[in-house]
Amino acid sequence: MENKEAKTDQQREEEGPPPGWQSIPPQPPPPPPSEMAQMVCGSCRQLLSYPRGAQQAKCSCCETVNFVLEAHQVGLVKCGSCAVLLMYPYGAPSVKCCSCLCVTEIGAHNRRPPWSVQQGQPTPPNAVH
Repeated sequence: MENKEAKTDQQREEEGPPPGWQSIPPQPPPPPPSEMAQMVCGSCRQLLSYPRGAQQAKCSCCETVNFVLEAHQVGLVKCGSCAVLLMYPYGAPSVKCCSCLCVTEIGAHNRRPPWSVQQGQPTPPNAVH
């Protein structure tokens, strides 16, 4: 009996995989923690982790696709009504306050240094201000 079973196994190996069977390509390993970044979801406020350098991060809780901005791409301004500190993408003409809904115009009179400068990080040479 053992010879017959061994021969059957050998025949199976020679025949190859069954029809319709496909091998799953190996998945790349997750990036090391130093290559990961974090942000807060703009919709549900959940903390997201994403690979550094990604342009978008999808929230696993609410499915919102969040645009990722690096520190040198973000500006800061105080709300013209309630003085809450607001973040905005560079190039935006105005920003709407989430607390009082006031729209604050962005101009030289109320622009603050980039977040990267305030954190002591150098601003990349190709960054637009």
